[in-house]
Amino acid sequence: MTELEDGSVEVIASGRYIRVNQNDDNVTFSCDEEEYETFFKSYFDIDSNTDYDKIISSIDKDDLYLTNAAKYGDGIRILNQDLWEMIISFIISQRNNIKRIRGCIKRLCEKFGEKHIITFNNGEIVTYYDFPTVEALANASIEDIKALGVGYRDVYIKRAAESVLRGDINLEAIKCMSYEEAKEEILKLYGAGNKVADCICLFALHLTDAFPMDTHIISIVNNEYNGNFPFEKYRGYAGILQQYMFFYDLKL
Repeated sequence: MTELEDGSVEVIASGRYIRVNQNDDNVTFSCDEEEYETFFKSYFDIDSNTDYDKIISSIDKDDLYLTNAAKYGDGIRILNQDLWEMIISFIISQRNNIKRIRGCIKRLCEKFGEKHIITFNNGEIVTYYDFPTVEALANASIEDIKALGVGYRDVYIKRAAESVLRGDINLEAIKCMSYEEAKEEILKLYGAGNKVADCICLFALHLTDAFPMDTHIISIVNNEYNGNFPFEKYRGYAGILQQYMFFYDLKL
């Protein structure tokens, strides 16, 4: 996602391009109704059974930190993103910052993704690139991947693509698995640790029991919960609360 000068945000997802603009409570999507109903409504988790208001209301009233975090992050949705894209994106994210991650993914798409050109009604022309396919990255050379500035993660990207292409990892099968099963399968990928696997489970598979533990969240859990977040109390949606915590931590 990239914020544009006019305040709108451009999103490239599964080969599609859209601009989203919000004025107060009104959100405008730059696509036709069919594309919104068949893809973006689900992508932005607008039509799911996830009751975010109910989840927020379940927070322990004595937990002032989480109550404030949820209030600050009210409106956040867990997107339904592409599994393959999330695998590579979170492999790249390891020991990396957001600016560098964005740059790596942009260069990866421009080098190995399919190019598209669209024209808006006002005559504006936009060029964008799909996320690279499994085949494109499996067949790429290590040298070409490394040249994009991904550092030591070049081998991780290459080997992950090769594993999926060979069928060692079945992406369609993972989509039907429970959180525990999916995480175990993702951990078989070279370069994928617990945090990466949990991010993939949460942001690609919408398995909201996943609770990614990066440096931000580890610090919060240690400082606010003495190292013991009450997972049992929030079974089934702890990952959504994690996003409120992460977003709130960036504000503080």
